[in-house]
Amino acid sequence: MSTDNSSADVVIVGGGPAGRALATRCIARQLTVVIVDQHPRRVWTPTYSAWADELPSWLPDEAIASRIQRPSVWAEEQKMLDRAYYVLNTSSLQLFLTDTSAQFRALTARTLSPNSVVCTDGTQLTGSVVVDARGTDLTVTTAQQTAFGVIVDRALTAPILGGGEAWFMDWRRDNGTSDADTPSFLYAVPLDDERVLLEETCLVGRPALGLRELEARLRTRLHNRGCEVPDDAPVERVRFAVEGPKDSSPGGVLRFGGRGGLMHPGTGYSVATSLAEADAVAEAIADGGDPEAALWPRSAKGVAALRRVGLNALLTLDPAEVATFFDRFFDLPVEAQRSYLSDRRDAAATAKVMATLFRTSPWHVRKTLMRAPFLR
Repeated sequence: MSTDNSSADVVIVGGGPAGRALATRCIARQLTVVIVDQHPRRVWTPTYSAWADELPSWLPDEAIASRIQRPSVWAEEQKMLDRAYYVLNTSSLQLFLTDTSAQFRALTARTLSPNSVVCTDGTQLTGSVVVDARGTDLTVTTAQQTAFGVIVDRALTAPILGGGEAWFMDWRRDNGTSDADTPSFLYAVPLDDERVLLEETCLVGRPALGLRELEARLRTRLHNRGCEVPDDAPVERVRFAVEGPKDSSPGGVLRFGGRGGLMHPGTGYSVATSLAEADAVAEAIADGGDPEAALWPRSAKGVAALRRVGLNALLTLDPAEVATFFDRFFDLPVEAQRSYLSDRRDAAATAKVMATLFRTSPWHVRKTLMRAPFLR
């Protein structure tokens, strides 16, 4: 075994947004950081978005590509949401989070312990704290989100947006499906002043809809709305697990980001949460405290358990009930929506939203929700 004798305060395995966000905040506290990643120079290509109020104050303005003040949803009818929604500038985000003070190792981690990482080539890296930020794993049993999108000139999207700024969710069935088919929705957001992402999304499935099916649905939907997409339009393909490992800290190794349970299992959003939580973890490390406790107080564990119940409810809904479910959800006050979608430390508020949603749903939806398993 070869040994890399250089040590660091923090060794982070995984150089995606979560790992680099944590590295950035650790370096801001004068901690030394090593990032282990197979491809540290790989260019990030996914579209990352977040509610404006989720993002930390230290994120620079140039990391925001598009600001949507009132996104729209359509479940059973159109609603406008009084909550600003931002699309991030992926390249600027990557550049900002790639702090040159961090040491990058283009290696593959094999085994992790609380203070060391052994790589497949035999290299051993040591640190006071080891963090696993490698994201979620795709397996046949994990719930997944899938999407197929095209990027088009903004001038082509007038019949799609219908005068609104963006579609956060558009569940209408003009994508060639019936009420008996697994539903998917249109996600349509401006990437900048000139380009718009139009994406057909399967919110969650076990298994999720395939990309070919989503592509066919998207093209049918856009054709039905009078938007003809050029053959050479750039595309975006999305598939990821919305469930992280059940054990948040196996063998004493701290997990962070999607791998550490920071992904919302009912929406697939994790980047904003990882950015926001990086400070709490970095501060605990710098102060010699318990970063696991800082990341997962009892209230956060309660919210995570409730969100797993919510995921199972979504997976249990009949196809014809999905639009009704979301229509009731977006009827809730914005603060209630925020509590469920973004607040991971107020279990009482999350439980209240879920109880309200159950109480206000039609009886046939409530019957389905009562069949949802309470344990993953």
